[in-house]
Amino acid sequence: MSESMNHGKLGIIVMNNCKELGEKIAAHILALRGETNTDKSYIIPVKEARFSNGEGKVVLPESVRGRDIYIITDVGNYSCTYKMFGFENRMGPDEHFQDLKRVLSAIGGKANRVTVIMPLLYASRQHKRKGRESMDCAMALKDLENMGVNTIITFDAHDPTIHNAIPFTSFENCMATYSTLKRFIMKEGFHDSSKLTVISPDTGAMERAIFYANVLGVDVGLFYKRRDHSKLVNGKNPIVEHKYLGGDLTGKSVLIVDDMIASGGSVIDIIESISHYNIENTYVASTFAFFTEGVSKFDKMYEEGKLTKLYTTNLSYIPEEIKNRPWLEAVDLSRFIAKIVNTLSHDDSISPLLDAKHKIRRLLEEKSGAEA
Repeated sequence: MSESMNHGKLGIIVMNNCKELGEKIAAHILALRGETNTDKSYIIPVKEARFSNGEGKVVLPESVRGRDIYIITDVGNYSCTYKMFGFENRMGPDEHFQDLKRVLSAIGGKANRVTVIMPLLYASRQHKRKGRESMDCAMALKDLENMGVNTIITFDAHDPTIHNAIPFTSFENCMATYSTLKRFIMKEGFHDSSKLTVISPDTGAMERAIFYANVLGVDVGLFYKRRDHSKLVNGKNPIVEHKYLGGDLTGKSVLIVDDMIASGGSVIDIIESISHYNIENTYVASTFAFFTEGVSKFDKMYEEGKLTKLYTTNLSYIPEEIKNRPWLEAVDLSRFIAKIVNTLSHDDSISPLLDAKHKIRRLLEEKSGAEA
């Protein structure tokens, strides 16, 4: 019997698209449980195969009968490739999600409970219908529910109300707020609340910005996106103008917060728009940073002194050459996820773990006390 079978009911399946994060989570769980034997592991091996025509297959070499299974996947990892008809093909979110369903099919309903940890929620931006549009996220969640998933854990869902698609399945929308702000406060030496303003890049992120501003005790501002709805560029209506609504930013530092950065065009436009205020420092905090059109624009902003630091997480793939940029700070969420898994596997409530407000307040008080 392999070592991964020697740990009772808990079993972790780490998909190939998130090996680094998954292995860190498993190691933290061992530490949380006081395991000293480093040869032991909760990870259940999984074989993800590809045929030459692009079709896939998943094989579980070990039995999962009666176990509590946690599947960890990163559907945003674009570094995974395979050969198809002799050509190198990059995997997209659709293929990653299909592989997740293959794992569920291989489990075959034999596990005691199945939890899917999908930090980047699949198709999260296609969460509502405007006219004759597909409902990709809702359909994906229904697929997982129908295949026997008991709990879905995600981070900073683009629209948390998507849970309404599966009202009888547990859906935990976790936030990276505490971990991100903890790193921000420790790195930037946050002192004077009157010198910082939190900015929402659009109306959709306003609730997030208000939360950040409230726990930090600072002002909040909003950028309004005016779009040209007569045109469609790359599947989106192009932004015509960013208009700032809020107090004076002269001499202040700003923290722009959002759930994800795709191309980064909106953030760059905002940084350019506020640069005439003589901003002291410009920070960006985003749970997911994809940089779909590269990072040259961010490099330029940093070189010109318009961008101080961009805080993101390791919840989705970031290439090493981007991680090493002087303006990027990647916050590790593996221990936080390990605490969630460890708590759920003991049938305890994770509500205290998800309540970031009091922890941030306590952190600010400790920081102020240490500096007094």
